[in-house]
Amino acid sequence: MSKYIILRDSNQVAARDRGFAPSFPGIRTSRAAIEVPPDPSVEVTDLSVADAHEATRDPSIIAMARAMPTRLIAPSEAPASAAAGGPTWGVTRVGAVASPFTGAGVRVAVLDTGIDAGHPAFAGVNLIQQDFSGSGNGDGNGHGTHCAGTIFGRDVSGTRIGVAPGVTEALIGKVLGNDGSGSSEMLFDALKWASSMNAKVISMSLGFDFPGFAEQLVQQNNLPLRLATSIALEGYRMNLRVFDQLMGMMRALRDFNGGVVVVAASGNESERDSNPEFEVSASVPAAAEGVISVGALAENPAGLKVAPFSNTNPVLSAPGVGVVSAKVGGGLRTLNGTSMAWPHVAGVAALWWQALASANIPLTNSAVEARLLASAIRDPFAPGTEAADRGQGLVQAPTAAMM
Repeated sequence: MSKYIILRDSNQVAARDRGFAPSFPGIRTSRAAIEVPPDPSVEVTDLSVADAHEATRDPSIIAMARAMPTRLIAPSEAPASAAAGGPTWGVTRVGAVASPFTGAGVRVAVLDTGIDAGHPAFAGVNLIQQDFSGSGNGDGNGHGTHCAGTIFGRDVSGTRIGVAPGVTEALIGKVLGNDGSGSSEMLFDALKWASSMNAKVISMSLGFDFPGFAEQLVQQNNLPLRLATSIALEGYRMNLRVFDQLMGMMRALRDFNGGVVVVAASGNESERDSNPEFEVSASVPAAAEGVISVGALAENPAGLKVAPFSNTNPVLSAPGVGVVSAKVGGGLRTLNGTSMAWPHVAGVAALWWQALASANIPLTNSAVEARLLASAIRDPFAPGTEAADRGQGLVQAPTAAMM
């Protein structure tokens, strides 16, 4: 028996029973699109291989997958910043300091290792915490606290760390334990939760752990390595299908509630510092359809450079080296990683939601995503920076002149 994740659309099933919903998942008639908003249902159950095959015949099941491990896209420690006071270099570079917008009225979700709710950076923010990891609320790792600080943190000891410090409500989904590990059903449950809670931005920094899944099958099930690798590969593909289908349902909700922008770290597996050719493409779920993947940038006298560890083919880039943000227990901490880059984009996305609302422009995730891509800039990059490494460019906050 193995743990399986089953994705259904409860409203689609009910509508089909009433005689007007479409027969195939993901394809909707105009009447169904108007009358039946998607309602993702994520179930987790133990099934044998035979039962799993039989379940695929159930027309109410949109997608299913064997649960597999997930892992944190782990950052690295960096020397403490010598600068004291003022905004961090990342907040300045993305244009948040000059923006008249603060993210006020925008609900964001951070799916990570939790948060240190008592940190002064989050004073005045209504933190709605939900533990999906089984390790309890709070942050015994520190990653989630640092990332949340970059998105919406208040000033700490005179240092501005937050891109969108006007955010007053945040959903904190703990999908990774204190050791940085989790399972794919935790992620799917949290995505459904954040969407149902009407988050306008969902941000995350984790990946499906294919090597860890194969190792788990060898150690726990005594399977030969080749067989375990084959099963793990199939599990990886199935989890990607579940993710894509769930993302599709969330995108379809823009017709009903405006939808949500999903942002993720591209990954830290590249090693250009040891070999310029050692480049790894953005990993899943950052590489999945509908996700804005983010690469990491470093300051350089010749212009911004892509960090040597940053995976290729991101959608956007943002500061990810020497990023100062909140530290568990109080104070500040400096880290490197694409995990430090995506919170800048998540914060800027919150600013764009607020900006478009104030301009009475049709407010959907598509409109926000279009502005994020169209306003990205490429002038600050060092000569020779490749598009495959930087994506559309450095994310930029909205200014009054843009509206």
